[in-house]
Amino acid sequence: MSEAYDYDDEDLPDPSLKNIIEQESLQWIFVGGKGGVGKTTTSCCLGTQLAKHRKKVLIVSTDPAHNLSDAFCQKIGREPTPIQGFTNLSAMEIDATEDLDKMQRSMEDATGAGNDEDGNSGIQSLMTELTNSIPGIDEAMSFSELMKQVQTLDYDVVVFDTAPTGHTLRLLSFPTILEKAFGKLMDLKDRFGGLIGQASALFGGGSPDQVQAALLGRLEETRAIINKVNTAFQDPALTTFVCVCIPEFLSIYETERLVQELSKFGIDSHNIVVNQVLFPEKDAEELGEWFDSNKDGLQKEAKEICSKMMARKRMQDKYIGQCFDLYGDDFHVVLMPLLDHEVRGVEKLKDFSELLINPIDLEE
Repeated sequence: MSEAYDYDDEDLPDPSLKNIIEQESLQWIFVGGKGGVGKTTTSCCLGTQLAKHRKKVLIVSTDPAHNLSDAFCQKIGREPTPIQGFTNLSAMEIDATEDLDKMQRSMEDATGAGNDEDGNSGIQSLMTELTNSIPGIDEAMSFSELMKQVQTLDYDVVVFDTAPTGHTLRLLSFPTILEKAFGKLMDLKDRFGGLIGQASALFGGGSPDQVQAALLGRLEETRAIINKVNTAFQDPALTTFVCVCIPEFLSIYETERLVQELSKFGIDSHNIVVNQVLFPEKDAEELGEWFDSNKDGLQKEAKEICSKMMARKRMQDKYIGQCFDLYGDDFHVVLMPLLDHEVRGVEKLKDFSELLINPIDLEE
């Protein structure tokens, strides 16, 4: 294509997500990146394409600021909701805090723990202490509840619309967090015997042994689920991660950090979607030649608008070039155009999703 990107696309991996569609063994597809780069749109578009080839597809939002309902223009809740216009595509939005509360209530029912003078149960008080001691343990346990729920559902493939990068990286570190939590609890148990249970009984009643066994049992169950899931996540035949960015410095930088962390955790990643690209089929040099030859005939306002657009296009081309320098040899890099309208509703998502599979011809 252009000299601005300075590459020969014949030598590069196919610039589309067709490889994901064709890999029928995939069960878990994560879509992640910096906030505001189009992760939800990419997740929904990928889900609509997968629905053409798989029997049952589920899109799950793990971002506290859910956007699936806005993207599909229909109400989506905590249970799998069929997407209008499809027979095999569903979506759900997860509330991690509610999952954790639900888990605490089930433990309280199992142990018969009452409430203390502040209205908190023994389990709740212990969980609060545990969360303060080991940051992230609450998210880890709620994530295990999510995975336990998702694994019981009958779907061929699950697309995760994840929270911004920092939250996603914490998700990947949950096995380590749980090991620390379990080690800390076992250490306390060994050192102080039944004091944990007795303390919980003082907090809110219930048998000390029951409360201690319930908490340790639930942590053990959580650790087993997450370790099992972690093994699946590290299998490239089952799991892949799609990185989403826009052609700006902070987004490219965050993508590099994400790719390195994914590699550290042993999670496959070989696709990058670059959203909001101005005229992907043209480069700044071509547009600059047109502008230079026509600017004298433009009104002042039009000249200013074109000048700003050219500045943005040059900046984007620079970072797209860096993206190909970093990932072009090993990654499928997909350039998605900036449109004149929002991508909302099933029909617009279907149309836009075609560009993930049949990208714009950069040689035209």
